[in-house]
Amino acid sequence: MMTFIPPRLRKPGIYALAGLLFSAAWLVQGGRLWWVAIPALIGTVAGTVRLYLVGGTDTDEGDRIGSRADERQQLVSLRSRALACNLTAITSFIGLTAAIAVKGTWGWPFLVTLLITGYGYLFGLGSYSIAEEGTPDDADIGRQARRPPVSS
Repeated sequence: MMTFIPPRLRKPGIYALAGLLFSAAWLVQGGRLWWVAIPALIGTVAGTVRLYLVGGTDTDEGDRIGSRADERQQLVSLRSRALACNLTAITSFIGLTAAIAVKGTWGWPFLVTLLITGYGYLFGLGSYSIAEEGTPDDADIGRQARRPPVSS
């Protein structure tokens, strides 16, 4: 996907881009709070430098940041993202339910978040289903393979 970017620069680069966009949003917004762009930019630079330096170390955290994670670390990351998705769906449902209960007009952000989370889940099921990895069992030979008898 991002093979043209060296692995050690991938996460710091994404972090820097997100921070610059956030800082620019405060600057473009203007008004009395334009100055918030300055600490946001300083925090972005500090965080990017930290990610770059830690990404060069030979630790678990450095391996994850430097895009050198092994299967165990990738599984931990996957489970963490799954937990975050579950918490997002649950809190969105609770917020939407509360808005409906009090007849509030402020429930639409919860509905949008719940719909996006649900769509992402369904998209993931479609993208990572068993059909992508190959055919299960002996489905590709057109008949079911005989199984040896179970002995006791």
